[in-house]
Amino acid sequence: MRKRPMRKELSFLRSGRVTAGAILVGIVLICALFAPLLAPHDPQEQNLITTLTPPAWSTGGDPTYLLGTDSLGRDVLSRLLYGARVAMTVAVAASLGAMLIGATLAHLAGYFGGKVDWLIGRAVDVWMSFPPVVLSLVLMTGLGAGISSVILAIVLVDWTRFCRVLRAEVLVTRRQDYVAAARLVGFSHWRTLTREILPATMPLLITLFSIEMGIAVIVEAILSFVGMSVGANQSAWGQMIADARQTIYESGWNLVLPMLAIFVTVLGFNLLGDGLRRTLDPRLAQAREL
Repeated sequence: MRKRPMRKELSFLRSGRVTAGAILVGIVLICALFAPLLAPHDPQEQNLITTLTPPAWSTGGDPTYLLGTDSLGRDVLSRLLYGARVAMTVAVAASLGAMLIGATLAHLAGYFGGKVDWLIGRAVDVWMSFPPVVLSLVLMTGLGAGISSVILAIVLVDWTRFCRVLRAEVLVTRRQDYVAAARLVGFSHWRTLTREILPATMPLLITLFSIEMGIAVIVEAILSFVGMSVGANQSAWGQMIADARQTIYESGWNLVLPMLAIFVTVLGFNLLGDGLRRTLDPRLAQAREL
């Protein structure tokens, strides 16, 4: 029922935040997808002769190990690349699952209101009364270690974030004249939700999805740090930080590099989400014009 000019739909391509975020996320994504081709060594291959080798540009560095080795002689660069695979897998899968559950319940609650809204609202309040990290650890204890368990734990914890924020947006959109007009001309509830309300809430949904991916990266790092994520035969950034604590004074780079990888990835997702929000939300665009 509404047509939007193509110029505004593509305005996000000129946003500095979107560009910077997309570049950072794109670099991490390329590292994750092509880790087997980019990694110079097997990330689990141990060489006790070359333990704690500093980066290649430092004194005593070895060009064979560009970013040095850890306490077991494993190549740090290779472990970072394969750690990106774990981080991006969890970020995309967990955020998608949380978005589908939270967005569906939010649209139902905001559109129908009444008892439906009350029941969903109470469920969100009860679920959000538990600290997210503590709830994740409790769920992981019951689910067991593994990437699939991490993804499921994040989905079960973070769907409430989508639900609470999007519900408010749906409530505002439901009161718009074009939604009332759609109902008057005979649109079904399903058609009204998918054709009129969902396009209006999509900018916020995209923003929440981008930010949630950054949160999922942090949660996965925390869980792998305490040994509740990937197994010993896989590389994860949190696991690398946990291993580096024992040799922090001898090889500080082993601690700094995975922390830097987490920081860059989360920064990229946050910049991308904030930039998309600013360019796709018509209310923010109107405020800038004023």
